[in-house]
Amino acid sequence: MSIKKVLGSVFPVIDSDRRKQYVTDKVLATPQKNDGVRNVHVVNPNNVGDYYCGPHHYFSELKGKELNISDYRVTSKVTRDQWAAEVSNNALIIGGGGLFNLRHFAKQLELFEALAEKGKKIVVWGAGHNETDRSQWQSVSSYNVDVSKFGLVGTRDYSMNNEYVPCVSCMHEIFDKSFTAEQEVGIIFNHNSIKNQELVKKLSKYPVTSNTSSLDEMVEMIGKSETIVSNSYHAIFWAILLGRKTIAIPTTSKFFDFKYQPIVATFETFEEKLSEAIAFDGVLEESRMLNRDYHEKVVNYLNL
Repeated sequence: MSIKKVLGSVFPVIDSDRRKQYVTDKVLATPQKNDGVRNVHVVNPNNVGDYYCGPHHYFSELKGKELNISDYRVTSKVTRDQWAAEVSNNALIIGGGGLFNLRHFAKQLELFEALAEKGKKIVVWGAGHNETDRSQWQSVSSYNVDVSKFGLVGTRDYSMNNEYVPCVSCMHEIFDKSFTAEQEVGIIFNHNSIKNQELVKKLSKYPVTSNTSSLDEMVEMIGKSETIVSNSYHAIFWAILLGRKTIAIPTTSKFFDFKYQPIVATFETFEEKLSEAIAFDGVLEESRMLNRDYHEKVVNYLNL
């Protein structure tokens, strides 16, 4: 690798770390308040699962209260300063999405843990682990911060030692529609694999979409397929909600901690496992009930 490429890869990381430290220092030096509430998650309309996993979409007390967890590290100082002010002035709802055990969000979660010790009211709602180290995918037993320091903790990971709260995206009205399966298999790629033209071409005999499309397109693909094959967490979750058979192509630990576990395969082997895939009944109703119950707890805790 050339010196230019090495420097090009190193300096952005250093600069990002400096921006993160700037925000951390600013927040920790600011008196903390719980005057309102902000729902902190990945607010990314270009990734359907990330976007719709925030409780602010589904409960009136949280409408318009979202805060993008990724703005912690953007180059714009104005945006970072605003992020620091929003965090400092409000109680926080963290989640959903795969925010734990992922380096990309480690500094933010460490900051939230420190704020909880200062009296900040913090709720975890439907977030989960996202360990990228393949050797640990099936053995995650703790998060990268001490979640017991937060006021309320409900995570989407079924095996973890705290309240189970599946992703709040189950509350979306789109899942009330009726669907009829018209095809045996539908493939939903995540935002990275859809860019792999060789892979997409190899599987071109199957109907495909991705989590970079739209909620309507993803759910339509799920609804018309008997079996969904995907490396998108939310594609698998939504297929389970709609009573479809599922085969997950894991990319991190999150695929191994569903309550209703999909068959696990690779894009090279999933055809051999199609006959093993099963569907589950009643998951949509159960998931909604758990989120409604948790919403009541959150409202009472935060005095919303």
